[in-house]
Amino acid sequence: MEPIHVLTPPQHDELLAALGAVPHNPYRDHEEFVAGVARVTPPPFLVDVCSRIRQDRRSGRSEAHVIRNCPVDPNVPELDLDDPVADKYRKKTTFVGEAFLALVARLTDTPLMAYGSRNNGDFFTDVIAINKYSGMKTGFSDSELPFHNDRTAHWARADHIALLGMRCPQDEVIYTTFVSGRELLRNLSEQDQRILRRPYFTTSFDVFSRDTNSSQHSSGAHPILEGDHSIRYLETTTSVVPEAPGQAKDALLGLKNALVVAEKQRHRLRDGDLLLFANQDGLHSRDRIEILDAERAATRWLLKTYAFRDRAAADRYSGRWKNGVEGLIDD
Repeated sequence: MEPIHVLTPPQHDELLAALGAVPHNPYRDHEEFVAGVARVTPPPFLVDVCSRIRQDRRSGRSEAHVIRNCPVDPNVPELDLDDPVADKYRKKTTFVGEAFLALVARLTDTPLMAYGSRNNGDFFTDVIAINKYSGMKTGFSDSELPFHNDRTAHWARADHIALLGMRCPQDEVIYTTFVSGRELLRNLSEQDQRILRRPYFTTSFDVFSRDTNSSQHSSGAHPILEGDHSIRYLETTTSVVPEAPGQAKDALLGLKNALVVAEKQRHRLRDGDLLLFANQDGLHSRDRIEILDAERAATRWLLKTYAFRDRAAADRYSGRWKNGVEGLIDD
């Protein structure tokens, strides 16, 4: 996955200065922080890059993009992996990375989204290995992740995801792999597609979701294919409901086979890389190709945001905002 743009040193420094001056703490005063970002005048080069991303998404040319050499905080703290969120609250006193993510969300017209049951409702969350989840199939572990959408089992799922490399140990070879829904459809028979559009399937919540919200166990029956090329699937965890016809198992196997042969995009995140990709119009995975030092690899830290496709998609959940905070799903 080649970068759509590499910020020059002057471009990087211009953004660093502007975003470093944004007031407020996004973990205590989210709405005030986002309002501060909205007052930043975006430089023309970033406006142009974000416009190209919007055009690519609308045309179907690409659902995944990389911007390189993005501004992050000058000092990225080492976090206690027993409780990295609480440690971040204590140690992270500048918020350049958060401001950059908020600015890109504004320029791509994708309103930010968060969950009330996760990390105190934070809109900026961390992909980092928490010690208690070591080896488990959750984004908060040190393990590989099979193909999935984030929050597959949840009734409210982000349309887009942004990952900003805060600390990416370069001797550890870890890739994020993306396959588009359009590409999967090209490798599925019409019969399998028809069956996959029926509510014959169910997905279990991951261990982190169950720990943070005891009511979250299973999605209930749902289709795997939705709309034109959206997909709802978590490899190894999405299964056929007991009452489904026999063709459902065949269609699920067809999807697994399509995943093997479908063309994929892969990116190895560096510090300061921003990776943007569709969450519902594709699937992504985490592939640990070569790990030389497991303890060092576990310090990999990506700052993440969820976003809606557009304002209309956000408005569909307006009756479910927690405490009236726009974008914060009350789950």
